Amino acid sequence: MSTAVRGKGLPLPAVRSRTALLTAGLAAALLLCVLLAAGLGAYRIPLGDVLASGAHRLGLGGHALDRVPESVLWNVRLPRVVLALLVGGSLGCAGALMQGVFGNPLAEPAVIGVSSGGAVGAVGCIVLGLDALGSWTVTVSAFATGLLTVFAVYAMSRAGGRTEVVTLILTGVAVNAFCGALIGIFLFTADSAAISQVTFWQLGSLAQATWGKVLAVLPFAAAGLLAAPLHARRLDLLALGERPARHLGVDVERMRLVLITVVALLTAAAVAVSGIIGFVGLVVPHLLRMAAGPGHRFLLPASALGGALVLVAGDLAARTLAQPAELPLGVLTALIGSPFFFWLLRRTRTKQGGWA
Repeated sequence: MSTAVRGKGLPLPAVRSRTALLTAGLAAALLLCVLLAAGLGAYRIPLGDVLASGAHRLGLGGHALDRVPESVLWNVRLPRVVLALLVGGSLGCAGALMQGVFGNPLAEPAVIGVSSGGAVGAVGCIVLGLDALGSWTVTVSAFATGLLTVFAVYAMSRAGGRTEVVTLILTGVAVNAFCGALIGIFLFTADSAAISQVTFWQLGSLAQATWGKVLAVLPFAAAGLLAAPLHARRLDLLALGERPARHLGVDVERMRLVLITVVALLTAAAVAVSGIIGFVGLVVPHLLRMAAGPGHRFLLPASALGGALVLVAGDLAARTLAQPAELPLGVLTALIGSPFFFWLLRRTRTKQGGWA
């Protein structure tokens, strides 16, 4: 086996050292950002008090805070921070999986319709006034329709026992357009109050975070984040091409189905509690791939860390930049992600010498 990484000319020990440093750096930055997000906001809590309260809750000393800061920290601030960790980690990991499955750095979870499908379920519940599950109706509906949409896309793109990547992407584009039309119909029939709710949900936000929503997302996020690294080696083999991967023992079709299911679970759970937050699954994995190469044993967990970091930092900015108002989180991620996507398109075209 060669001791150099193909395409980078770096020895394996150097690459491993770089990935270890990047992982440690991401983890440290995430910890710092979590502490800042817990303390900063309309009601400021000093960092020392945040640490003291956390230590007290864990039985490691410290002390409880006064009633107001203790309530703000544990009932308002921390549920939002933890939800940002789960949603960001899920979206980042799902993006890395999508790019690995499709072999395309421009792929992201929205390609297979999970975000638009979840939006149809949520918008339908809001406009029709459905409340069979109380405050959980919109969340459960968004999750269920997101999953159903992904499996519909997969079923429609399958022919002869196989699923071609191009067919899957084009089917996803068509289904996304259809879901957009359904949302348009719902909005056409909605009253002003419902339109306001729908608009806020479509723009993405963690403003309604609760510990209940954290617990709702946790099992799906944990299952997906634990399952993803198990397929790292096979994704590396798939990067050689479908035919070589099959010759090396990879059941490409089965792996594709499993990983699309994992992507659907991660993204549907995230969308159900936060609305549509775009570009995290596109930007984070690609930046990490540029920094440390395409190896998925590093890329999958690092994308989860990077996605969590981006969303915690983005949510902190969303609720502090325009106080006392709050910016929609999805707007901030799109403002950053859209220029990056354009740059990525230009870079890819220049590198390949054109699209044809």
